[in-house]
Amino acid sequence: MTRFRQVLAVPGMAPLLGISLLARTAITVDAMALTMYVVIALDLSYAAAGAVVAALTAGVALGGPLLGRMIDRRGLRTVLLATVVSQLVFWLTVPVLPYVILLCASFAAGLLMVPIQSVTRQAIAAMTTAEQRRAAFALESVAGELSYMVGPAVVVLCAAKVSPGVVAWGVGAAIVVGGAGIALLNPPLRAGDEAGGEAAGRPRRREWLGARMVAVLTMGFGVAMLLSGVDLAIVATLQEAGQVSWAAVVIAVFGVTSVVGGLVYGALTRPMPTWLLLGLLGLVTIPVGLAHDWPWLCVAVIGAGLLTAPTLSTVSDAVSRLTPAAVRGEATGLQASAASAGFALGAPVVGVAIDASVPAGGFVAAGLAGLLTALTGYLLSRRSPAPSPSSSSQALKPCDAVAPTP
Repeated sequence: MTRFRQVLAVPGMAPLLGISLLARTAITVDAMALTMYVVIALDLSYAAAGAVVAALTAGVALGGPLLGRMIDRRGLRTVLLATVVSQLVFWLTVPVLPYVILLCASFAAGLLMVPIQSVTRQAIAAMTTAEQRRAAFALESVAGELSYMVGPAVVVLCAAKVSPGVVAWGVGAAIVVGGAGIALLNPPLRAGDEAGGEAAGRPRRREWLGARMVAVLTMGFGVAMLLSGVDLAIVATLQEAGQVSWAAVVIAVFGVTSVVGGLVYGALTRPMPTWLLLGLLGLVTIPVGLAHDWPWLCVAVIGAGLLTAPTLSTVSDAVSRLTPAAVRGEATGLQASAASAGFALGAPVVGVAIDASVPAGGFVAAGLAGLLTALTGYLLSRRSPAPSPSSSSQALKPCDAVAPTP
């Protein structure tokens, strides 16, 4: 645990991760809060709720790179101020908006979502040394898993006690407080030596968005698609067994093992390639469908859980290493967009596989998505030229993301 102590000892790192955890927990459940409001308060169908969530997700996917580019050009606090104000207005008015206006407003809110994840990742890259960075991104992935474990439970509990409108206010308040907290903290987004290089100007997109970066973004898309599909497959499997009430327990086991895997991986002295971690994650996901009741499903998801946070952390690490400091905001925004697209596509694809076969087919489809994107990332990296010594991506060693070019 020495590596983690060193990371947390970095000035500003502990508050950054703490505030990020609060805001990410709220952002994790914003779709659930909107769904509950549309279904319960407005008394509309789940399809109507799905349209609102889809609008929000589309906005997030499109807004990520745009907000990142604005951070690169205008600075952190300017963007945070604009997004915090927009979120404050949106969540305050949710309980009084008619459905059609809510649908349009959700897209705008997604477009101007507080960029907590991308800002946290930029700050980690700026605040840590190359030796500390992998452990720091492992902690960031663990925080993401904790938000996933805690957020839904808190929202469901609050929904049972108060109205969906109040739940929406609470989610919005947490997002606003998190964004304002990051603005007050104002973490550095450039290391000292990187800040001095900004005079050279902003590099052209084709200089950094090459095959290696596309490979990493593809794998980020793949792991998000896999995780989204696994959640749906767990619910479908237990529903068929008449044990759907145990889904929360299985998902909790998955989350806890992911936290353990992230901590273990961050403490290792040598990293693993992203394509290898994602490929292994896909392989161990496929046979999970052999379990047909909740106790065995808890056991079956352990392997996938142990590999989840390490895979997510290597994607973030690789993006930070492949990106020049002057465009790191746009790059992390693209990473967030790739993940959003993966989460949005994973459930429908796996749902089709489940409908066409059996619930176990959902795990097969999710695992194959991971394997396919891992293979795609590996092949893309093999076709790309090795970075030159003067390249901004020289810090990316072959084991950080993809295999070396022979």
